[in-house]
Amino acid sequence: MNRLTERTAVITGAASGIGAASAVRLAAEGAAVVLADIADERGAALAQEIQDGGGRAAFVRCDVSSEQDWYHLRERAHRLFGSVDIVHSNAFTHTYGPAHKLSPGDWDRDIAVNLKAPYLAVRTFLGDLRATRGSFVATSSVHALCSLPGYPAYAAAKGGMCALIRQLAVEYGPDVRFNSVLPGPVLTENWQDVDEEGRLLSARATALGRLGRPEEVAAAVAFLASDDASYITGTNLTVDGGWAVKKESK
Repeated sequence: MNRLTERTAVITGAASGIGAASAVRLAAEGAAVVLADIADERGAALAQEIQDGGGRAAFVRCDVSSEQDWYHLRERAHRLFGSVDIVHSNAFTHTYGPAHKLSPGDWDRDIAVNLKAPYLAVRTFLGDLRATRGSFVATSSVHALCSLPGYPAYAAAKGGMCALIRQLAVEYGPDVRFNSVLPGPVLTENWQDVDEEGRLLSARATALGRLGRPEEVAAAVAFLASDDASYITGTNLTVDGGWAVKKESK
């Protein structure tokens, strides 16, 4: 498919996981992709890999909690590929622990990376997205819908992101579409410390009986970014294999 030919996409958190899969998918569909991350070596290597495969890609270092880094990202994207049509706000972090054990610094960092970053993305690229009648896709989480112990700041940020997406869709429609994806248990590097038993428990908690792959979330991102989703805005699309809807009781 070439749904995104002649478009430029900026993807944050693009050096690994869902961000990397989205960069590969959007490039495969014809977009020029700007990979933004703080993992310099991995981001640059992935951009080179996409180029070697015939795609258009570049890596730009960006701390998504920094307004200055966002402006630098826009400058580099314009210089490399011109106006931006798609923004995938995907970078994340989380500090594990109950609220009373989180330091104010931990809380602020989680909110800055997970919730402030989409706001900064809009401030930075709204002019481009309006001019191109573009699409903004954020990565939220099923933590916005269901609660697990130890994720208070992360869940608050992801829940706030879903509300923000709805608000942005109203504020800036019809010029720009705003949507998000809510991944569930997707097998990324964050699962490296989860043993096989833990993985099986999470897989069994889904209606499909397995963990997801980053590429499956990337497919949803590509759909929402494309004209196939031209009448979809303000939507928070759950991509979790039915994890959020499955419950067991007797």
